[in-house]
Amino acid sequence: MKIVIPDWNTMSASQMGFSVFEEFGEVVCCGMTKPEEASQKIGDAEIVLVNKTPITEQVMEECPNLKYIGLFATGYNNIDIASATRHGITVCNAGEYSTNAVVQHTFALLLSLAGNLRTYEKAVSDGEWERSQTFSYFPYPVHELYGKTFAVIGYGSIGKGVAKVADAFGMKVIVNTRTVPQNCPFEIVSQKEAFERADVLSVHCPLTEQTENLIRRENLDLMKPTAFVINTARGGIVNEQDLADALNSGRIAGAGVDVLRVEPMLPDTPLKTAKNCMITPHIAWSALETRERLVNIVADNLRNFLQGHPTNQVN
Repeated sequence: MKIVIPDWNTMSASQMGFSVFEEFGEVVCCGMTKPEEASQKIGDAEIVLVNKTPITEQVMEECPNLKYIGLFATGYNNIDIASATRHGITVCNAGEYSTNAVVQHTFALLLSLAGNLRTYEKAVSDGEWERSQTFSYFPYPVHELYGKTFAVIGYGSIGKGVAKVADAFGMKVIVNTRTVPQNCPFEIVSQKEAFERADVLSVHCPLTEQTENLIRRENLDLMKPTAFVINTARGGIVNEQDLADALNSGRIAGAGVDVLRVEPMLPDTPLKTAKNCMITPHIAWSALETRERLVNIVADNLRNFLQGHPTNQVN
């Protein structure tokens, strides 16, 4: 059996290998594959294990042996699911593998903003503390999280994890979610109320027609001028120009984002030069332990498919 991994570079920075898949057959591992090269790279393989490479109807038609697509991801928008179903190809995603890492990164962004850590680190590097007349040098504002209102948009596994940590900080947690959860220990509010009341607004919903450009001017105008926005979900949820304008004009105090509308980041991304905007390069999911867990989930999915009972099947 031939197994092709067309974009292994999206999974590994040389810290981990793909030997776990060799028990299933011959593994052909490609660093990256351009969309127009996908059919050529996959060729006569029966199995494709993929992260972001598009697997279109054309690819499926040109690779007639293909029987299974395993995703190194929860999202599967790069797969033509309808075509896969018509061709009898099973598609399985990775389910909930990154919750702990994304929760951790959400608070890394928030704590950096609340503590003004980047500004203070630069001040120390520039020698400002050395020139201080007092032992404690604090010309830049620092804020406690305790007692602040933390609004969670989206209450899936990550939203629940973030809410739990915010509660542990002594924050007042409010939740806005499409489906009202049962036995939720936190106050459920409307979207408008979430924006109005938030000292911190953290986004953990999927990108849909309803959530695209959720962080836009009309909603940002509802927020407190002291509020922070955190996005570790999907870049398309934010109207980047509107958020940059809100930051530059002081309508909100700061933002931390791990995802952008176009990735890798474009040189003219509005948020690149926005005031008090911390950008990380889509790394919330990328902890080594998280990626190792992901590889094992993908291997288990493949094993279960070959044994006749696929798990995490999306079609």
